[in-house]
Amino acid sequence: MRRMMQQNVFEPIGFIESCFKERFGTPRQPGLVPSSWGQLRLRPELNLSEALEGLEGFSHLWLIFVFHQNMNKGVNAKVQPPRLEGEKTGLFATRTPHRPNPIGLSVVKLDRLEPGLLHFSGVDLIHGTPILDIKPYVPAADCLPEATAGWTAARPERTLQVEFTTAAVSQFELCFGAMAARAQGAVKELLELDPRPVFYRGTGDNPNPYTDTYGFRFDDYNIVYRMQGALATVLSVQPWAEYLASKDRR
Repeated sequence: MRRMMQQNVFEPIGFIESCFKERFGTPRQPGLVPSSWGQLRLRPELNLSEALEGLEGFSHLWLIFVFHQNMNKGVNAKVQPPRLEGEKTGLFATRTPHRPNPIGLSVVKLDRLEPGLLHFSGVDLIHGTPILDIKPYVPAADCLPEATAGWTAARPERTLQVEFTTAAVSQFELCFGAMAARAQGAVKELLELDPRPVFYRGTGDNPNPYTDTYGFRFDDYNIVYRMQGALATVLSVQPWAEYLASKDRR
């Protein structure tokens, strides 16, 4: 007998305001870029401010969200996660955003609370991400020392060396002001992980056929860096509006 499927419709409780504005340059996992920042503004019409009471005693939170930029129609049973360098494994053995139901789970560090507003760090969420629910991170239940890491144990996150030109450091200070050190730290933590897709990295047998200069949007700025082997050098920081204007003039 065919089981009847119940149709569930979920409404977001709020939306993420993040320093990551686009998919490229957004960390692949939470906590990998601890200097990153974001906030969740609850929808005022839902009157959920009192629902935050007691949350201030927790250092970390679980955020349940929607991969709103990955509403793809087709889902592959096997995928190529970046850490496998082109090899495939089963969809459910990965955290790919391309899933039968585009729902994600992310743990973030709670920095502070305001009425209807949560500030946190260590985010891996794109600006505008719809949040479905918040749950406190409970170490006694959520931290399992005996847990095994599957294929990820033998495939640690890629680590690059990162440098900044003198001009780039000055531009961070000019663009971010009091947040300059934190912004520069977040960019460094991100680039150490090599955010490029596998096909942009190349291999020994198939060298990278693409340009070795890349750019990505971080907060309201365009970060330009150059790759030379395992070294990423940040060249410049440019306001995003200026970057778009320069593209229009080409």
